[in-house]
Order: sequence, then structure tokens, then C-alpha cells
Amino acid sequence: MLARLRAEGLTSDQLAACFRRMLRIREFEEALGDLFTRNLLGGTSHFCIGQEACAVGVVGALRETDWLVSNHRGHGHLLARGLDPYRVMAELLGRTDGYCGGRGGSQHMCAMDLHFLGTNGITGGGIPIGTGAAWALRYQGRDEIVVVFFGDGASNQGTFHESLNMAALGKLPVLFVCENNGYGMSNPAASSVAVPHVADRAVAYSMPGQTVDGMDVVAVMQATQAMAERVRAGEGPALLELMTYRFCGHSKNDPRVYRTREEEATWGERDCLTVAAQSLRDRGAAEAEITRLREEAHQEMAAVVERALAAPTGDRDHALGGVYA
Repeated sequence: MLARLRAEGLTSDQLAACFRRMLRIREFEEALGDLFTRNLLGGTSHFCIGQEACAVGVVGALRETDWLVSNHRGHGHLLARGLDPYRVMAELLGRTDGYCGGRGGSQHMCAMDLHFLGTNGITGGGIPIGTGAAWALRYQGRDEIVVVFFGDGASNQGTFHESLNMAALGKLPVLFVCENNGYGMSNPAASSVAVPHVADRAVAYSMPGQTVDGMDVVAVMQATQAMAERVRAGEGPALLELMTYRFCGHSKNDPRVYRTREEEATWGERDCLTVAAQSLRDRGAAEAEITRLREEAHQEMAAVVERALAAPTGDRDHALGGVYA
């Protein structure tokens, strides 16, 4: 499992570790895209290309025993928590070595031993699950917290408002994290969210809300640490909004006709990997070192894909395992 990092006084080595984790996620997602192109992976998938700093920054600020609840765009959360990329890839490819034996796939993957309660294919579906887990932690008198990831579109769901209200009433140990990438599928957040920022909705439930640059991994980590410490101290839930951007479509078949290439290029100038790489340069890292980290991440994922493609698939009895009649 990955070590917890501290944003305050983050060393160059720790920043490089964040950069390495972000590169792993980016390479994983791009490898998935290539597998779809080659017809080696069926169905669909929702990539988090561009949102890597959100996952790495949030998870890096938590304890290893804090619980995570993800959404349909969850590969980054899984890998940031320290799940084995081979076993995640094997799961997506329907191999028995996957975390759920190849049965769950992208939107139904969990790792209870790593305190990961699962991804979720329902918009806003993970928010009440995380709230319920927080109830359990409070009931048991434990000092762990729950972090729930969701998108801007989910903030319009009834599950969001019901859960925040319940969490506030119970002063539950849960941090709600909205990864606002500007679009709920093809619907711009500006035309679907009635306030300037999702974090503005926190005031209705008597909890703090904060909007942070989701393209800066250090800023994300600092904000998460501050909010997590408050939640852990028993002061109740909090809402953190991370302004980010997905450079891909909503899902693999999305042609992105609802936004311009100029908009994408503007956001591309603040790619979280570019921001992190520049931070490393500012701290004295040589260009050769940054290139080496990129090449290592690429080679690692190439090996992961090769191994996962060679992994065994289950038979009919395996596929039907866990199904009750």
C-alpha cells in the first residue's frame, strides 16, 4: 500500500512520488483506450485522463485505513489507493486474476482489504453508500473517515442532497469530494448547476465547502488534509470541490461534439501532469529525470497489459459464481 504523504513541507522525492502515481494512472487509461481500439476489450469505459491530480492528491492525504467510495470514473481512485494495476487490468479484461474474479469490471470493483468500498455505475449511487459507511464508523467509535468521490452531475441527484443533510445532522465522519470536470456527460455544469460552484451548496447543510484547483496535486492534497483533519476530529462532514477537466469524452465512444477543440487546448495547457512536471523542475529536477519517470511508467503498463492479456478467463461455473436464485 502507498505511504501517506504530507503536503505541508512536501519534499522533492514526495512530489516525484505523486508524479509517478499520476503517470501510472495516465498510462493505465491510455492503455485501455488502445485495447478498445484493437478490439481486445469489450463494452465501454469511462477514463479519467486529465483528472489524475484529484485522485492522487486526495488519497495521498488520507490514512491507509480511511475508506473510499468511487463512481463510474474510478480507475484513478483505485490505482491511487495502491491497488495492483495488473489485477485491476485483469478485472477489466474479465480475467480470474482480477479483484472480483473478472465478474465486476470497471464499475463494480472493490478491494475491502484496502478499504475501497467500490466503484459504482449509478450517477450519485456511491454517495449514500459512503454516508452509510460513515454512520457505521461513528457507531463503532472508530477514528477512520470515509471519502466519497462523485462528479458535478451527481450533485444534482437527490442522493447528494439527502446524504449531505443526513451526514450534517449526524455529524458523520465523511468528506464529500466533487470532481467537477465541467460536464455531466454532455451537459455543461454551467447550465445544470444553479450556483457558481458545487461547493456553494455546502452552506445549505451547515458544513464547510471549498473549491480548489484540481489540476494542482499539491493544492488538492493540502485542501484534503485540512478538511480530513476537521472531519476526523468529530466536527462533522465537509464538501470539497476540485475543478478539473477530462481530456477524453464521457465514455470511450463519445465524439465530444458538445465542446470545442479550442476549449480542450486551453485546459490542456494546465494538464495536471504538466503542472507537476514543472513543479519538479522548479525544485531542481533535471529533464532527463522527468523523462525517465515517464518512460518507466510506460514500460510498466506495457508489461501489465501483456500479462493481463495472457491471464486465464473463467469457465461458465466461474462466471455464474456468486449468483443466487
